[in-house]
Amino acid sequence: MAAKIKKGDTVIVLTGKDKGRKGEVLRVMPTENRAIVSGINMVQRHTRPTQANPQGGIVNKEATIHLSNLSLVDSAGKPTRVGFRVEDGKKVRFAKSTGDAING
Repeated sequence: MAAKIKKGDTVIVLTGKDKGRKGEVLRVMPTENRAIVSGINMVQRHTRPTQANPQGGIVNKEATIHLSNLSLVDSAGKPTRVGFRVEDGKKVRFAKSTGDAING
């Protein structure tokens, strides 16, 4: 199954505490159906001091969010569903709302 959401895509959160916020996908975990989006679903992680981080303390970082709670953003800035079609012998993703092909 081809991925509807990929690393580098701009997505919008459909539900939850960050509903309506947009961000870039940093990482996708297809086996768990989850993704990490920049600035979305922030949690506080208590870390002990290490050589890489001698200070330790409380660090804010992004937690994963389920793919069903994300939607791709089309050229108009609205959430859209993703479809697949063949153009010039290549399978490409396209936004169902506008019909535009999605880069990547």
